[in-house]
Amino acid sequence: MANVYYEQDVKYDALSGKTVAVIGYGSQGRAQSRNLKDSGVNVLVGLRKGGRSWELASSEGMNVVTIEEAAEAGDVIQILVPDQIQQEVYEASIKMFLKSGKAIGFSHGFNIHYHQIIPPEGVDVFMVAPKGPGPLVRRMYEEGKGVPSLIAVYRDYSGKAKDIALSYAKAIGSLRAGVIETTFKEETETDLFGEQAVLCGGINELIKYGFEVLVEAGYQPEIAYFECLNELKLIVDLIYEGGIINMWRGVSDTAKYGGLTVGPKIITKDVKELMKKALERVQNGEFAREWVLENKSGQVVLKASIEAAENHPIEKVGKALRDMMPWIKRGE
Repeated sequence: MANVYYEQDVKYDALSGKTVAVIGYGSQGRAQSRNLKDSGVNVLVGLRKGGRSWELASSEGMNVVTIEEAAEAGDVIQILVPDQIQQEVYEASIKMFLKSGKAIGFSHGFNIHYHQIIPPEGVDVFMVAPKGPGPLVRRMYEEGKGVPSLIAVYRDYSGKAKDIALSYAKAIGSLRAGVIETTFKEETETDLFGEQAVLCGGINELIKYGFEVLVEAGYQPEIAYFECLNELKLIVDLIYEGGIINMWRGVSDTAKYGGLTVGPKIITKDVKELMKKALERVQNGEFAREWVLENKSGQVVLKASIEAAENHPIEKVGKALRDMMPWIKRGE
């Protein structure tokens, strides 16, 4: 079983007297830096001067400086810019300021695990990865709650890297909910696999194929959309709130029987074998190498794939139907 930590487990504040530099002010950077500040941590937000994020962070009371200034002043540097530009930002603006005794942190292990970023000797490397989007991390903190996080230590020169990770997790509110200890390898590989095989890739293809089968069989696209996409939220909410068994308990007996008997005939053991191959590509670094090259070539494949997705008939139908659902726009 995993090691799980809560507020009462952390007696020592490893951030006391230190300056934490948060690089980036996107979804996670904004939430984490504001939570840190409200927890009494001395925070600097490092950004490109003159950008929109600079104005936003300044308007929200953050101490905003350039990335170089933040990296030089920070005892703990949390890099929260997107994965695909982390190496560039690190090499251009952070690396030269990493002296022995400093610590560098991440919320996803990709660039450390696949050696796109190699911190110098004497620098601790840790991870605090909230398992929820930035706005939720902030909202739960403001409500006196927290979003669970993963923590990991990659290098521990000081002997205090884990203390730093736990103190950081406490300051952003995660220890209120619980923090699970992992490794950079485990977090990175499971995260990539989940995105590709299930959460983003797998479910996307399943929805499209279901829609296409119904439409090609002569059913109205609007009805196919409702049955294969729109109602997915109901199912996901039930699973999210109480696990898969909660979903089975929440749907009709007809849906139970049909799902349990037909589902395994659609998602067969052959699919599981293909999932294993996808995991192998993650584990051996093949996907990482492909993604690094994709970014160096201007994301040609990604842009073409997004364009194809935007032009799929399900998007046109969905847009028209969502216009009939004002509660979606209100976030209800």
